[in-house]
Amino acid sequence: MIPPSFDYHAPRSLGEALSLLSNLGSEAKLLAGGHSLLPMMKLRFAQPAHLIDLTRVADLRGIREEGTEVVVGAMTTEAELIASQLIRSKVPLLTEGASSIADPQVRYKGTIGGDISHGDPGNDHPALMIALDATFVLTGPKGARKVKADGYFLGLYSTQLAPGEILTEIRIPTPPPGTGWSYQKLKRKTGDFATAATAVLLQIKGGNVAKVAIALTNLAQTALKAKAAEASLTGKPLNEASLNEAARLAMSICKPTEDQRGDASYKTAMCGEMTRRALQAAAARAKG
Repeated sequence: MIPPSFDYHAPRSLGEALSLLSNLGSEAKLLAGGHSLLPMMKLRFAQPAHLIDLTRVADLRGIREEGTEVVVGAMTTEAELIASQLIRSKVPLLTEGASSIADPQVRYKGTIGGDISHGDPGNDHPALMIALDATFVLTGPKGARKVKADGYFLGLYSTQLAPGEILTEIRIPTPPPGTGWSYQKLKRKTGDFATAATAVLLQIKGGNVAKVAIALTNLAQTALKAKAAEASLTGKPLNEASLNEAARLAMSICKPTEDQRGDASYKTAMCGEMTRRALQAAAARAKG
């Protein structure tokens, strides 16, 4: 199908983009990579009168280190994340997660900020950001505010991003040396959303789990933080019994939507398996 007509705007600065968004109001939509919005427009599920393309806003791109944080511009592409030596050395979970998204053609255009802002539970970055304890910088007419990833996603396609705001930066605390990581994703084919996926960040000290973060993709209306599973592992060795309990607790919070990828019971079972695999892989990478 062909989308209805719309006016196209290509600002070259963040200030110009914010001004357009303020003036055009609810009739405008922000365009990042376009892989979510444009198909919806073609199906006429979305019919904005104005598109504000952020591609030319240079201030929204780039990857840098600031103190104990890695800062990623919202318009940074998946391919740029994967190619970044800084990301690979400081936040390898993000490298692994971005590498599992769609296919190379999509990754050269799709952006981290677009993935996060869309609020789709099938997108990979929400769970990755929750596991990494990331903070989002949201900039609007009144300035910038910071919101933690855990709690940012409110429901299906719903986030804390307010009207008139743009997600400008993602700030990720640098995991300490010796931290293990893994993103385990079950999908039917290259380019598909996850049937179920689990992101894990793990530290081991003295043979026991000192700290762990577990987040789940496409297993409810939003990405989930498996807090009970995390608590069950902390201070204990990672063995068959503790893995089984963590998997059980992760499964207990799942409320997946049935679709062509499987029914609720299958997806929930696959959450348990992906959680086990992610914990084992993260433990193998941990140097504690």
